[in-house]
Amino acid sequence: MRHSSVQGEGAPGRAGDGISGAGTRPTATSAVPAPRSGSGPRRGGGGAGGGRRPTRQGRRRVLRWTASVVALLILGTAAAGYLYYRHLNGNIRSGQRLSGDSGVARSDADAAGRRPINILMLGSDVRDEENAKLGGGWDTIGDPARADVQMLVHISADRKNASVTSVPRDTLVDVPECSDPKTGEKHKATRTMINESFSRGGAGCTLATWEKMTNVYIDHWMTIDFVGVVSMADAIGGVDVCVNQNVFDQSEPGSGTGGSGLKLKAGTTRIQGQQALQWLRTRHSFGSDIGRAKAQHMYMNSMMRGLKSQNAFTDLPRLTGLAEAATKALQVSEEIGTVKKLLDLALLLKDVPINRITSTTIPVLQAPSNKDRLILNPKDAPKVWELLRKDVAMDKNGDPAPAASASPSVPAPTPPPSSAPPASAPAKIAVHVVNGTGVGAQPVPKRATAVANQLVAKGFSLAKADSALTPEKATVVRYATDAQAADAQSVAAALGIPATSVQKSAGAARITVLVGADWREGAVYPQQAPPEAGDVPESADALNGTDTSCMDIYKPYRW
Repeated sequence: MRHSSVQGEGAPGRAGDGISGAGTRPTATSAVPAPRSGSGPRRGGGGAGGGRRPTRQGRRRVLRWTASVVALLILGTAAAGYLYYRHLNGNIRSGQRLSGDSGVARSDADAAGRRPINILMLGSDVRDEENAKLGGGWDTIGDPARADVQMLVHISADRKNASVTSVPRDTLVDVPECSDPKTGEKHKATRTMINESFSRGGAGCTLATWEKMTNVYIDHWMTIDFVGVVSMADAIGGVDVCVNQNVFDQSEPGSGTGGSGLKLKAGTTRIQGQQALQWLRTRHSFGSDIGRAKAQHMYMNSMMRGLKSQNAFTDLPRLTGLAEAATKALQVSEEIGTVKKLLDLALLLKDVPINRITSTTIPVLQAPSNKDRLILNPKDAPKVWELLRKDVAMDKNGDPAPAASASPSVPAPTPPPSSAPPASAPAKIAVHVVNGTGVGAQPVPKRATAVANQLVAKGFSLAKADSALTPEKATVVRYATDAQAADAQSVAAALGIPATSVQKSAGAARITVLVGADWREGAVYPQQAPPEAGDVPESADALNGTDTSCMDIYKPYRW
């Protein structure tokens, strides 16, 4: 019999363990250590363990070891992710959402429980050395910051369309009373340029100013300064812009001051970093603040086209780099002061098609008292605000809207309860009339008096006008108790106000007619046709996201 050459898996031989003599028996296998699972190659023939299978105990050890390694990798990855998440959260600076009283309530949800999202984007010219190096004034270091760029980003409730609306910095508006969230200093209500609202209570005061101006509830604000613009432009990797002529935005001829320094040849150029900041700040070469707003809209549209073409919203490494730059560059209102909430907001735009994004500049006119100031166009500006309030798309590229019996933004009528008394005689109904026409424009003088006189002529001899000005987007009749319901409907009918605009309100001490911005003239309430998609006034200079046109350059700045 031929014996295996393997001696107990390498165990040394003992006396009497000879391997050459015929009939000599090998040592007992019990003296050989048990082989480790999987140790050595399997061999054919009966050796002292060379062909053994792993034991159950060995398999359990392997499984435990493998599970430990996998767990360690998972924990290590999770820890790294958690630490990076904390790092990004640590980058974010946040502040108070609202630091002034606008009186605007959050909009109602649609049938699916969704609401539009409104975000106020502000470009702040912070007065410090870093921003001065990039174009800020050295002589204004330490002065209060202003927000020279102001845009309202609106994302529809169904998330199928979006819009951007700019207001030029020199537009005169009513700024409500605001408190500085850092110092507690109070600033009285005033009428001034919209960019100065920022210095009267920060972004929260500017948000209150916008709400008062538009009667649109604004969910959040975001601010970015010169340094932030440069870092974001670098992170994006450049944005394509186009000019029809060579441009050099240098000091204004004869003044020796101003100018962004933008210098480009005619055609399309990819810009980033400081050059992107120059594009966004250029005013003289584009003719005015209106031209600058249009150039900013072109930049944003081009940026969105680029990000979508690069799949930046789904490419994790790309998204991480953008998140790093964004969390350092932006300051946001406190309710969105985490990475997750900012990412959720960004992803709302992911599925909005480029041709469903519209940019506009609110229609304005030269102020009668100052040629260097602007006022809202009283005819066209309210049309833009109404599209925002009623969440109507500013483009015509969506599916046809289903027929609706009433606008979703109009409250349902409050019918008188069956047990309520019938309407009193007009001469016995006390009516309070308030002027609320000051939404998106100056209030119409003595509007409450005109409507109260109309009621008196209709037999409501107790109707009286109030001297207060309470801005309201749409005319309403409010009453306090069920006993007043029929009387309120009677007042509405006398003025031609629809029954859907009669509301029960605990805050109404008496029957009150609030004459809204939708009824600025005439003795009878005008029938209001709901706005249609794309019904943007021509003066708003609407620009679709697919538009790739070029900016014209004012002649003195061509080269």
